[in-house]
Amino acid sequence: MCGISGVLYFDESRPVQPGILQAMNGVIRHRGPDSDGFYFRPGIGLAMRRLAIVDVEGGRQPLSNEDGTVWIVFNGEIYNAPELRPRLEARGHVFRTQTDTETIVHLYEEHGPDCVHHLRGMFAFAIWDQSRRRLLIARDRVGKKPLYYAEHDGGLLFGSELKCLLQYPGFSRDPDLVGIHHFLSLQYVPEPFAAVQGARKLPAAHRLIVENGRTRIERYWELDYEPKWNGADLQERVREKVTEAVRIRLMGEVPLGAHLSGGVDSAIVVGLMAGMSSQPVKTFSIGFREGAFNELDHARAVATHFGTEHHEFLVEPDAVSLLPKLVAHFDEPFADPAALPTWCLSELTRRHVTVALNGDGGDEAFGGYQRYYADPFADLYRLLPAPIREGFLDRLLRCFPRDSSKPVERDFGAALRHLAAAARLSTGASVLRWGSYFQEPDKQALYTEEMRAAAGHEASHALLEACFRNAKAVSRLDRTLATDVGNYLQGALLPKVDRMTMAHSLEARSPFLDQEVLELAARLPTAWKVKGFTTKRILRETFADLLPPAITRRGKMGFSVPLGMWFAGPLAEHAREILLPAGAPIHRFLRREALSALLEEHTARKADHGKRLWALLNLATWLDQIRARESLCGSSDPVIVAR
Repeated sequence: MCGISGVLYFDESRPVQPGILQAMNGVIRHRGPDSDGFYFRPGIGLAMRRLAIVDVEGGRQPLSNEDGTVWIVFNGEIYNAPELRPRLEARGHVFRTQTDTETIVHLYEEHGPDCVHHLRGMFAFAIWDQSRRRLLIARDRVGKKPLYYAEHDGGLLFGSELKCLLQYPGFSRDPDLVGIHHFLSLQYVPEPFAAVQGARKLPAAHRLIVENGRTRIERYWELDYEPKWNGADLQERVREKVTEAVRIRLMGEVPLGAHLSGGVDSAIVVGLMAGMSSQPVKTFSIGFREGAFNELDHARAVATHFGTEHHEFLVEPDAVSLLPKLVAHFDEPFADPAALPTWCLSELTRRHVTVALNGDGGDEAFGGYQRYYADPFADLYRLLPAPIREGFLDRLLRCFPRDSSKPVERDFGAALRHLAAAARLSTGASVLRWGSYFQEPDKQALYTEEMRAAAGHEASHALLEACFRNAKAVSRLDRTLATDVGNYLQGALLPKVDRMTMAHSLEARSPFLDQEVLELAARLPTAWKVKGFTTKRILRETFADLLPPAITRRGKMGFSVPLGMWFAGPLAEHAREILLPAGAPIHRFLRREALSALLEEHTARKADHGKRLWALLNLATWLDQIRARESLCGSSDPVIVAR
């Protein structure tokens, strides 16, 4: 695993200044602490930081083809490299290393930009073809590995993290208010937006090509949910494909382990790993002292069942003091509170291993969220006239006040409140129906005139509805799954895991996000995903013989954080200090009196605004850091330049 960055000038005679590229590369040292490397030619500079996992001794980058006309910097893992290598050697290509990186170079020589179609893995890479003066940048199919870019100062800048671009002299640090507007609803700044003006994210499953002075961006892959697979062997096929996806992710020359939540997906991964290993699997779990939010007992039961070497960690309220570090690693406001325990879990894990497998993607591939079976009920409820709907809910909700001592999945009142939101939005915006912190009217009530004028006309739910409409699927469930893969997974879940693991130089691998697993799952009949109130039906039945029965029967809880309790108690003053001081940058965009009202309602226990306050703290902290030009991660250590 690595971090990459680079500069391409459209004037091919203009040299890239080494100091600029060193600065861009230095701030992502956490992504690759083992070594660095640089490539310079007139008009182009490539850089990388390496976390050595495959061919530890010989795999330094940048790396080239045989005659030095094609160069690459690469972040990720190509799991089918052992299959590709002998085919390429048979075509006459000569390998100098044992790395998967070199496989991409030779694939490019054979297929040009279409090399991406042959790669099975997670990746973000840049290839410089000197003879054609072509730059190819590509991201993997679901966006496991990040890539930011910008056209600036007569050229193209790119990097694994936004902070790379911010090191370039004169690059804007002004907030992109449309991106911030979407963040308040989605909890993240969605692709292709970035949090600062001029920067963009290269969307997942896309490649960017600069050639002959022109830049173009192309999509190269999309999940297709039709036609459906049929037959009696579907469970067997799912088991074989998931097992294979776990097996190929055990590659490497460093210690491996697994993150274990106590849910079905991570338990399957650990169970399969245990069957493939001659030593106990190292497993890592995290929890909270607040019992309703704690899944450690379930994780421990799985660990005991498979005889793993198990490690646990408890997150306390004072961990919120880590917020500035979290924000600095995301480079953008990011409001999924699970980032906090993920940081702590990654820190614990890295003490023991360099690579950790996880269960990410199982919910989006196989239908694991309760909202997948709740959406049809919301659709029916939405057909009622608004006065009846709202009057009924208002009376009912007074009987079920929000209980912040429970995760939302276990709070009936919270479910009713989500139903009210679901009735206002269409089916296409499922994740916003059930989980948005701020709906459009909520945001308008917060905005200053400047913010309202700049971004108030953009509807965040329209982004999801467009994906829902354009999905290569027929059923409502499959369209929702496609929307979640293309938005929630790529925008929230994968950046969370990437930034928090790489902050500790830990590589995360996700078997359920294997492209062949995703493609198989997409074409399963919907009854094998969600049937009645049973989610991930085919996984539960297929792996019932592997898992403890109690885990197979468990519903989805999610990585819930007791924010409501924390901000009503020990962290209330902390929130005031960040959100309400005179002259705070956030007051330029959000009204101070509206922020104060939210906080006072929460501390008086009139409403549970815990997640909203977390989002606002993230935004305020990010604005403070951008204004102060702070960088709480990265390094300015000397680097070695290889030409």
